[in-house]
Amino acid sequence: MSATTLFPAAAEAANASFSRFPLRAGTIRALAGMDIDQPTPIQDAVLPLLLEGRDVIAQARTGSGKTLAFLIPTVELLDPAKREVQVLVLTPTRELATQIESVLIELAAGRDIRTALIFGGRASGPQVAALRRGAQVVIGTPGRVLDLLDQGALRLDRLRFLVLDEADQMLDEGFAPSVERILARTPRARQTALFSATVPEWVSQTASRHLQRPATVAVDPNPEDTPAIAHTAYNLGGDDKLAALYELLDQRGEGSILVFGRTKHGVKKLARRLERDGYPVGELQGNLSQNARDRVMEQFRSGEVQILVATNVAARGLDITSIDLVINLELPESADLLTHRVGRTGRMGREGRAITLLGPEDSVKWRKLERELRQRIPVLPWPGATAALDAQPSATPAPAKAHVRARVPVQPQVRTQAPAAATHRAAQEPTRPLRPRQPAAAERTAIVCSGCGQPAEVPFRPDPTRPVYCDACHRARRQRYGGR
Repeated sequence: MSATTLFPAAAEAANASFSRFPLRAGTIRALAGMDIDQPTPIQDAVLPLLLEGRDVIAQARTGSGKTLAFLIPTVELLDPAKREVQVLVLTPTRELATQIESVLIELAAGRDIRTALIFGGRASGPQVAALRRGAQVVIGTPGRVLDLLDQGALRLDRLRFLVLDEADQMLDEGFAPSVERILARTPRARQTALFSATVPEWVSQTASRHLQRPATVAVDPNPEDTPAIAHTAYNLGGDDKLAALYELLDQRGEGSILVFGRTKHGVKKLARRLERDGYPVGELQGNLSQNARDRVMEQFRSGEVQILVATNVAARGLDITSIDLVINLELPESADLLTHRVGRTGRMGREGRAITLLGPEDSVKWRKLERELRQRIPVLPWPGATAALDAQPSATPAPAKAHVRARVPVQPQVRTQAPAAATHRAAQEPTRPLRPRQPAAAERTAIVCSGCGQPAEVPFRPDPTRPVYCDACHRARRQRYGGR
């Protein structure tokens, strides 16, 4: 493999703008409409390479801006006049595929670009229909993409650009054989971009077989470049972790909170209990239908649901910039999963907080996680929710550094074990009084609609990093983009 010879220094990249790249005026306007005027370090390093047609291996953590790093070349590369699949983006989860499409729709505003979401959990008929209507960009998970290839409903013989997003996660999800079969059915002359937080052996082998002289870019690989997340573990001793969780939720502010459990049954039970006790809560676990998953994610993004209780599935592909607090009620099986959980907060330069609650039953597993982690997590006695929330130190992320290596580093492969049964106690106690902390029904927030540009009001506090729409435009988007 060969590599490029020079990238701008991080300090120079911090002052860069998208105007330095050979982009269409419409793309620049779309970025401005998304309130994005400066590239992140991964965008600054990768865009020149992809725009000139190079294959790229990009190592960057989730939340570093990599989605736009490959979507900007997507809208610049494809020809809207050709009703054929020109770009394929493979992702490990349905949620991530949906998020990528939503960003692409904003970026391609004003251009006649057609997309097709291809993933399981839904009937394939509407997906096949989208392909027949001339989708130029396919975003999907490997299993369903391969199914439609085998059926002849999807053709990739005119593919120009292929993206493997979160390639290391696809390895964990067992998609490696499907990805290899898909790659074998694409033109050899295509351009390929591979994005991964780590580069385990399968990713390295895939790159060597399917990429042509790729440039290798690593951003944020160093401990000093980690996001600004204050993570503290609290030893509950003999106290009830569930009682501590209630305390934290009672003291919450206006931001979103993500609570992690380990099992589908445990998450479902906890979410129902919190809902019964009056908290604005939703659940995300593997037994939900796709429509239910889409609905709860839309409610969480909009602020209608402030608390999301989830299994590790949410740590794989959940991309929401406004999560203020992550609470680990139950420990995951590996340090890698813990890192992915905590990484849901502190995104895109924001400060984040994470709290891990430890009971007596967690001592052996926590020691194991500590040995696997590259950083020391402080463990303190439980001081009560108010003190725990007030004690979170402020952190400022160091500037990210972009550099090039001549070969892909091989990281140890981490596989997760099957989750054990839930360990938190389901205390039998009377129903607690209602504690919703939502705005009053009459309280509305004034906005300017990202769709029609007219003043409007919404019954929630919008995420300033995402577009917000009036009721009419919101309904129109749901009808146009399949009910989302």
